Amino acid sequence: MPDLSAISRELPVLIAGPTASGKSALAMEIAARDGRVVVNADALQVYACWRVLSARPAAGDEAALPHALYGHVARDQLYSAGHWLREVQGLLDRPVVVVGGTGLYFMALTEGLAGVPPVPPEVRAEADRLRAADFPAMLAGLDAQTAAKIDLLNPARVQRAWEVLRATGRGLAAWQAQTGPALLPRAGAEALVIRPDVDWLNARIDRRFDQMMAMGALDEVRAELPFWDPARPASRAIGAPELIAYLRGETDLATATEAAKLASRQYAKRQRTWLRSRMKDWREVALP
Repeated sequence: MPDLSAISRELPVLIAGPTASGKSALAMEIAARDGRVVVNADALQVYACWRVLSARPAAGDEAALPHALYGHVARDQLYSAGHWLREVQGLLDRPVVVVGGTGLYFMALTEGLAGVPPVPPEVRAEADRLRAADFPAMLAGLDAQTAAKIDLLNPARVQRAWEVLRATGRGLAAWQAQTGPALLPRAGAEALVIRPDVDWLNARIDRRFDQMMAMGALDEVRAELPFWDPARPASRAIGAPELIAYLRGETDLATATEAAKLASRQYAKRQRTWLRSRMKDWREVALP
């Protein structure tokens, strides 16, 4: 662990980092030291159906220290950065350590969030069909300003931008240009980012997935099989599609496990790219 004495005891603490980087353990150390609430900033750990596969804190850890915004959203419930930000607002009257790997949540908190109107269900359904049938057409349908700003290799980000343009007639970038004030400006928080060595992290990701399997990840996915809908945000849990494929007899378990590990490493790579580009002014902390 880094030297905790160098981390503020007064300011809200934010900890961002890629999956499996050790940020949750650091958050609990700080929470225990200061009497803080550990607040989740991971878009998959909000879902009740994923404890093992999303690497949510263990039940014992949640009982030992106050935790918030973990496992409180149903699999079929719409949940966005806007929902998360409204819930976090109600927690900032107490000492908190906000921890997670969803960069958009942290940017919404420290830079503000555009007031984009809700996307109608029929537009989302149209987007789901287009993304599955002709993703290049979805890419081509974005406005130039938005296409220049978002990660075009992230299908979820592309679909979100397409939906906003389709529903409102205005590009996502135009909406974001009218972003309101930040709920917790960067200068008002102790903002920490973990940027681990890539080889170390990849090895840790592989070991952790093996541990997840030993802890019942396959049973967790099996319980979701009757409700499985790949279009739902909850279905983006890393490793879930690969294990679903095994349970449906489409592949063997060893192949599914290796594919899930690869998906986890690729996800971590996307997170590291975000951290480098969007969190340059966050203080880097090293974990042994």
